[in-house]
Amino acid sequence: MHFDLTEEQKMIRKMMRDFAEGEVAPGADERDRKKAFPLEVIKKMAELNLMGLPFPEEYGGAGADTISFAIAVEELSRVDASVGITYSAHISLGCAPIYLFGTEEQKRKYLLPLCRGETLGAFGLTEPNAGSDAGGTRTKAERDGDEWVINGTKCFITNASYADFVSLTAVTGRQGDKREITAFIVPTDAEGFTVNANYVKMGLHSSNTTELVLENVRVPRENVLGKVGEGFKQFLVTLDGGRIGIGAMAVGIAQGAYEAALRYAKERMQFGRSLSKFQAIQHKLADMAMNIEVARNMVYKAAWLKDQGRRFTKEASMCKLFASEMAMRVCDQAVQIHGGWGYMHDFKVERFFRDAKLTEIGEGTSEIQRNIIAREIGC
Repeated sequence: MHFDLTEEQKMIRKMMRDFAEGEVAPGADERDRKKAFPLEVIKKMAELNLMGLPFPEEYGGAGADTISFAIAVEELSRVDASVGITYSAHISLGCAPIYLFGTEEQKRKYLLPLCRGETLGAFGLTEPNAGSDAGGTRTKAERDGDEWVINGTKCFITNASYADFVSLTAVTGRQGDKREITAFIVPTDAEGFTVNANYVKMGLHSSNTTELVLENVRVPRENVLGKVGEGFKQFLVTLDGGRIGIGAMAVGIAQGAYEAALRYAKERMQFGRSLSKFQAIQHKLADMAMNIEVARNMVYKAAWLKDQGRRFTKEASMCKLFASEMAMRVCDQAVQIHGGWGYMHDFKVERFFRDAKLTEIGEGTSEIQRNIIAREIGC
């Protein structure tokens, strides 16, 4: 077994660390307070050819691997999880379905501008009445000659306000008691398509979270992504990859909170010595470091399996589940170490704590991950 990163992966980690600290971190708190989308940061990432990092160069990507993608998400989330989730969703939910299931023509038309950073990627699966039960999709698409007419609503969709098109699912028929679900690529400027960004959220304030409303939206038949009736299967495959991104995001948040807590513990004096000299604090920090390292290894293993073309559904759910619950524990303890200052926005761990909660919900809740793992181990 070989645990060293490759030279390319080390280079990406250094570049992302430098970029995160130099370009992302300085404005993170202000963006959070103002709920301002990090558009200028995204533009700079596009200039560095990061927006298509794990996709082939022929489609505008950088030809890197999934581990490199996980490293990039972790480093961004270490300073600003709103940027981390924006980037992760763009790659794993926006670009990936088109790369995995699109025709060559669709890849040229849609994946190229995504990888170049000319637009952001977005993925429409969740609905007001179909969250964990994604198979309960109610959005419908009906065939009308050479077009499909789509009606429905999607919720909690990341990046859609900045996306020229969205990949989304709709019911196109029934097979017995089961809905036949198909994926479509839908331009956001199509007549009848409305994107609303009105949510008031607990955290990730500078990420873009939207509702999509489709009223008689027409798309040509060539906008079917993959095969008619296989949209749900396709999006399940997509979610496996997306969970690696959420796991990496959780590791990054935890790492940022841990570093802040360690720094504070060394500087804060109480009873004549620094907090870091008290065994109770040392044990908290030791547990943080241990759990972050375990979670990171789990994320990298899932990413490695994906890169090897091997099945990784179980490992993706495991890394997402463990990393997200670990991040919540670490952020909780980081706030505790800071005491009253941890409750204040200026000390950053308050932001990390709020942002971490989404990782236990997005891309499938912790409960859904346990269901998947149970199924994969043969229960």
